[in-house]
Amino acid sequence: MTQAAKERLLLDGPAGKIETVIDLPAGGGHGEGFHGAPRGVALIAHPHPLFGGSLDNKVAQTLAKTFVELGYVVLRPNFRGVGASAGAHDQGRGEAEDMLRILEYARTRFHTGAPVLAGFSFGAYVQTLVARSATPERMVLVGVAAGFVSGGRSYTSETVPADSVVIHGELDDTVPLANVLAWARPQELPVVVVPGADHFFHRRLHIIKSIIKAAWRG
Repeated sequence: MTQAAKERLLLDGPAGKIETVIDLPAGGGHGEGFHGAPRGVALIAHPHPLFGGSLDNKVAQTLAKTFVELGYVVLRPNFRGVGASAGAHDQGRGEAEDMLRILEYARTRFHTGAPVLAGFSFGAYVQTLVARSATPERMVLVGVAAGFVSGGRSYTSETVPADSVVIHGELDDTVPLANVLAWARPQELPVVVVPGADHFFHRRLHIIKSIIKAAWRG
């Protein structure tokens, strides 16, 4: 069985280099000579960088693995100031600019259409900002930061397309479920609640994968 190829690159961004891991679907080819026919491109955004978030976060990795299995080229950048990425945390504004720059690179290299935008926690919030400028094929938002969250922070997540997949843990004590429902209610946006799940979906990562794959059938 052909294994997926993984690359780690430093791409140019508005604040300097952006460390990015790229996963190519199995059988898709390798490196700059990639000539396969991926289903599309999926961009994954990780949780808050000031609280340990990085592209190696388990939920971000789960999202990446899921979309690789669905046939997408997956780009998973580190936000500013994380790993080898330059710059400093910018409350989501600069991070959204960086995501848009990554998408420009992906369009040039892989010649795909509208991207899937997926993110976890702060990363999901960032993707709602990205979607204002980059019309997505679809969005997957896990534990989306909305309203007042633990630590006294507050997020005003943007509206998202009606077919977005929103997943939240019943027992999330970082972003209360009530916050996400309040954000989703005026959009008439369904929220998939995972019973017993905390913010980080400990022992329930497989459920995230199952929900996404069910949503992509057909």
